[in-house]
Amino acid sequence: MTPMNRAAWVLGLAGLATLAGGTAFSADAALDARMAAMMKDSFRDQGIAKVDRLVQDLANDACSKAAGGDLPPALAKQVEADNLKTVKPPSDGRFLGDWRRGERIAQSGRGMTWSDKSTKAADNGGNCYNCHKISEAEISYGTIGPSLHQYGKLRGVTDPNSPAARPIIEYTWGKLYNARAYSACSSMPRFGHTGVLDEAQLKDLMALLLDPQSPVNR
Repeated sequence: MTPMNRAAWVLGLAGLATLAGGTAFSADAALDARMAAMMKDSFRDQGIAKVDRLVQDLANDACSKAAGGDLPPALAKQVEADNLKTVKPPSDGRFLGDWRRGERIAQSGRGMTWSDKSTKAADNGGNCYNCHKISEAEISYGTIGPSLHQYGKLRGVTDPNSPAARPIIEYTWGKLYNARAYSACSSMPRFGHTGVLDEAQLKDLMALLLDPQSPVNR
């Protein structure tokens, strides 16, 4: 059976489940297992793209099953706690880089592709404008996420090096590193946790959001 035929077979079985109105054909472990097997058989390792991408962690598994709904409170707390443990602070203790580079990263939508020679993140972008308004100068931006215009200014960050700014600095770093540490089923990419962006790139995005000299805050 070809991958396409397998997909049609599984989708047909899922259709029967719907018609059966939740009887023996309802979404059960057997159907899930067949779907997982089909997915595994239909893909192969190629370049840096590995089949292990199909393996879900607790957050992906729980949020997939929730299908856009809320997780039970206890499970949501567990997902957030597990993801918070993955957040690594900057190796040198410095959170802000260059906002100019941060703007270029925010504008770039380039991501990892199978043909890349390595998983090094230096050439990747954040694609931030796809979901957020950030700078007044940008006329094309998404509205899936909240506006980040004047992000630092609205939060009183006039000196990023002051102790008073530390809580929002650390929160912003954590949000960029792994958004699910703060919202269990966040659709924001887990930039640091998944290696999509490296430490230097995260610092540059931090500067874009929090440097008082950044166009975001002026």
